[in-house]
Amino acid sequence: MNSCIQIHPDDTVAVALQPIPAGAEYCGVMAQSDIPQGHKMAIKAMPQGSQVMKYGFSIGHATEDIQPGQWVHSHNMKTNLSGQEEYTYTPESCELSPLESKTFQGYLRKDGKAAVRNEIWIIPTVGCVNDVAKALVKENQDLVKGSIDGLYAFTHPFGCSQTGADHAQTRKLLASLAKHPNAGAVLVLSLGCENLTKEQFIEELGEYDAERIRFLTCQQVEDEMAAGRAILKECAAYASQFERQTLPASKLVIGMKCGGSDGLSGITANPVVGRFSDLLVAMGGSTVLTEVPEMFGAEGFLMNRCVDETVFQKAVNMINGFKDYFLRHNEVVYENPSPGNKAGGITTLEEKSCGCVQKGGKAPIVDVIGYGEQVQTQGLNMLYGPGNDLVSSTALTAAGAHIILFTTGRGTPFGAPAPTVKIATNTPLAQKKSMWMDFNAGVVADGAQTIDENGAQLMDFVLEIASGKQTKTEQKGFREISIFKDGVVL
Repeated sequence: MNSCIQIHPDDTVAVALQPIPAGAEYCGVMAQSDIPQGHKMAIKAMPQGSQVMKYGFSIGHATEDIQPGQWVHSHNMKTNLSGQEEYTYTPESCELSPLESKTFQGYLRKDGKAAVRNEIWIIPTVGCVNDVAKALVKENQDLVKGSIDGLYAFTHPFGCSQTGADHAQTRKLLASLAKHPNAGAVLVLSLGCENLTKEQFIEELGEYDAERIRFLTCQQVEDEMAAGRAILKECAAYASQFERQTLPASKLVIGMKCGGSDGLSGITANPVVGRFSDLLVAMGGSTVLTEVPEMFGAEGFLMNRCVDETVFQKAVNMINGFKDYFLRHNEVVYENPSPGNKAGGITTLEEKSCGCVQKGGKAPIVDVIGYGEQVQTQGLNMLYGPGNDLVSSTALTAAGAHIILFTTGRGTPFGAPAPTVKIATNTPLAQKKSMWMDFNAGVVADGAQTIDENGAQLMDFVLEIASGKQTKTEQKGFREISIFKDGVVL
């Protein structure tokens, strides 16, 4: 088993797949100090000011002379990023050869969309009724039977005292969640005096099935628990008509996300998800890549794969629009790697981004969609949203993702409304946190499987989840949402 890897022939650093002790010789150089797992070791001399290369891209510059064998991290390198940039569309040929679609056992909705769960969701329009929603879930578990997979409430603190675009963003996100196919039926729960009114919610929904999406305004009834029970019984009767059946994988929409990344994320789990994405897209399915700040510095992996100049311009607007969001709040665009990222070996945002976008594989980018919008075009989509784990996972769910693939090198227990598959970048994490992790991509670093082999295994695992196998977070009942907020509170 190799203890380090040079990812690209042009790279000036190699990554430690296992801890490298000082004096050991790997990748043609002798380590001058201990190199922690996931961290970088110089394999070429880098004078002060020269570019540090990883993935074949610059991930920053040397702040002092660096010799082969030295540990390369925040003490001797720095980001190159600043503000907005101009981009030129130079299209790349990246069409995938079509594959015959595999199948899964899912639910077919009346509008022709597939679902991997048949649940009843309670969506509060305002935080004031959160505890009512929770109580309704607790007291009506007897309705979960037959083909109904669960009853859940997705509480949040917003829906009132918001204005303008911030208020509209909350409204749009909640309406998109209500349209998610994994919800066989939905109860939209209001208080009655909030500024996210029932009328606004219905307008945001557009055309909808009035049997599937029901409304209850607590101030308009004497006993909201009794009234809620009556509506939930009708929701259960509606949802019960759906049964699992054989469906093509081409109907699946899969979200892709990383969090608690380490130095192996871009070498194991993220490329494995990229292989999965290419397989699903080749079968006619759809994947969604988000975390816009974690595309900064890695645009070269993505922009020229846009199918046409219109999609390219949407991608440019998304990238620069998010940079402008940072700058409006007097924040620098490059201060993104968390303490956990840095402890795991990630030094700069460019490095984090180059690893992050590996999840997008090699497929053409067919569309760029806004926050709270849903996937309309089959293939690889990009979604406007931040890197924050809960916020971006909620946005992926609202975009219509049936399942979210979440890669991590540090581990995390949270779950989104959609089944959230936790993919370990390294085997020690998969073993230590087996109660959190669903799938181990660390076998790639161990040399036990290739990226292609692990990607094919992930495809089969996702189809099992789509067919009803529960993720670790589902087993624990861990599900929550977080709404992207950018405005004042009145």
